[in-house]
Amino acid sequence: MAEAVDAARTVILTVDDDPAVSRAVARDLRRRYGDRYRVVRAESGESALEALRELKLRGSHVAVLLADYRMPRMNGVEFLEQALDLFPGARRVLLTAYADTGAAIDAINVVDLDHYLLKPWAPPEEKLYPVVDDLLESWRVTDGKETPTTKVVGHRWSARSSQIREFLARNQVPYRWYSSDEPEGRRLLHAAGQDGLRLPLVVTPDGTALVEPEERELAGRVGLSTTPAADFYDLVIVGGGPAGLGSAVYGASEGLRTVLVEREAIGGQAGQSSRIENYLGFPDGVSGAQLTDRARRQAVKFGAELLTARQVTALEVRGAARVLRFSDGSEVSAHCVILATGVSYRQLDVPGVTELTGRGVYYGSALTEAPACQGQDVYIAGGANSAGQAAMFLARGAKSVTLVVRGSSPAASMSHYLLQRVMESPVISVRTDTVVEAVHGTEHLEKLTLRNTVSGETEIVEAQWMFVFIGAAPLTDWLDGTVLRDPHGSVLTGPDLSPDGRPPAGWTLDRPPYHLETSVPGVFAAGDVRAESAKRVASAVGEGAMAVMLVHRYLEQS
Repeated sequence: MAEAVDAARTVILTVDDDPAVSRAVARDLRRRYGDRYRVVRAESGESALEALRELKLRGSHVAVLLADYRMPRMNGVEFLEQALDLFPGARRVLLTAYADTGAAIDAINVVDLDHYLLKPWAPPEEKLYPVVDDLLESWRVTDGKETPTTKVVGHRWSARSSQIREFLARNQVPYRWYSSDEPEGRRLLHAAGQDGLRLPLVVTPDGTALVEPEERELAGRVGLSTTPAADFYDLVIVGGGPAGLGSAVYGASEGLRTVLVEREAIGGQAGQSSRIENYLGFPDGVSGAQLTDRARRQAVKFGAELLTARQVTALEVRGAARVLRFSDGSEVSAHCVILATGVSYRQLDVPGVTELTGRGVYYGSALTEAPACQGQDVYIAGGANSAGQAAMFLARGAKSVTLVVRGSSPAASMSHYLLQRVMESPVISVRTDTVVEAVHGTEHLEKLTLRNTVSGETEIVEAQWMFVFIGAAPLTDWLDGTVLRDPHGSVLTGPDLSPDGRPPAGWTLDRPPYHLETSVPGVFAAGDVRAESAKRVASAVGEGAMAVMLVHRYLEQS
């Protein structure tokens, strides 16, 4: 059943088959929005669709749809998919339990899901209202009209198509994926005057067709900032992971003119995590995408600029200025710099990997590729937290997930709570003392050669999907000759610069380097890129905040 509708006001519709939950959602929505919006409550997908049809006939507007995922006969995703035909501009929210977050992430591409909320949403002032406020504002800006969506046409086993999809997904740009051999994909290719030989094709919201676009061009076309608004800042942050975002929030909130520069996607590796469960204040866990989105919005609220798809290639000291040079030759300068570039996934160096990367072999793309792994046998190379989180996420839909671990046990590198869940999963198996010796395939991955490091025996297994998490290394070659690094490339800071008590070579100040300061005064490092860092999200955020405190101290004494 559904409550009677009223066409006089724009509608917020909620549907949940549990009457108590349905009433609770409607009650909380009416308390906040009842004076401006008509809140309509339904207890099944069918009755909700009937209400929407009546609203459509009356000429009403629907701003937001909130649907529970687990409903009999028609689940929340199926309801939202049909509701799209009636009110394509309505913002869409899925209410889920923790166990259903995988389905919610999959729904992002199925129904252009705007948000998913974990139940319970109490207190609504913190968990429900901020989300609905943002969605209503977004709906008002577009006058309730359908928001144009980026469209990507490519080949399923094209490495470049995979890279473009991952770039959009990690930057939280909504897009629709079309295979080049399906009718809609062929229609888009024809409309763009393309024969499909050059892929991917990206059609931006304004209708521009881009063939094999570079990330920076694509970023600018889909609304991401790529160019700094000024030439000089108080603080430039290089890297958009937890440490960089922490620095951006604290720098901008404390009055520093702040710009953050990210090479790939805001959020860094943490933004790709399907579930972070040991971060303070999130007892039910939080996805990397959710944490990243909140931090990004927080930084922007305080006035920080966030630039995407800009690669920094050099750091120079010019008097009191610290100058960063981009790959295109342009520059940006600041009083201080915080290096928060984190680390990048270490590449698997075995025969066949280079040719099949993006065509069955992936680094950190479990979220993007998960829908295609439904009912498949998946292999994951690695035994640390990133591998364990990916295994748990993929296990929700895959037929089987096999962790290939070099050591005798993943216990040495995987958090205890996560290892327990991995070992308890009926879908996940762990092969210890094993490495990937080679990968095989023509157009895509077909087989793996696995070698037991104890017996030396090898085995060839069928495989179409392998995700690689075999460690990470800092990408700091661009700092060569400027700041001191350890043999692994990590940036040395504070006491690690002068273990014998003497200042580092070239140090010109009459004080020792601050705790997070590099061998160049006014240049700081935070997070995973820093030598001897804790390699945890919480510590990276803390170091980002601490670095800003030291920036203030440096500026006061300069």
